[in-house]
Amino acid sequence: MAPLGGTAVQDHVALAEIELCGDLIIAASAAIEDRLSLESIDEVLRVAEERDPSGD
Repeated sequence: MAPLGGTAVQDHVALAEIELCGDLIIAASAAIEDRLSLESIDEVLRVAEERDPSGD
């Protein structure tokens, strides 16, 4: 049986991940091309570091 009252626990990391997934879904649905580029994904996820083009 679930406890009564306002005992809901919020996992802030999980909530942030859900928000990022939602942002990706919105960007993908609005994309003109079939797929989002890596650069577009990085922009949506607010990734600051640049990718190494050599793959190292």
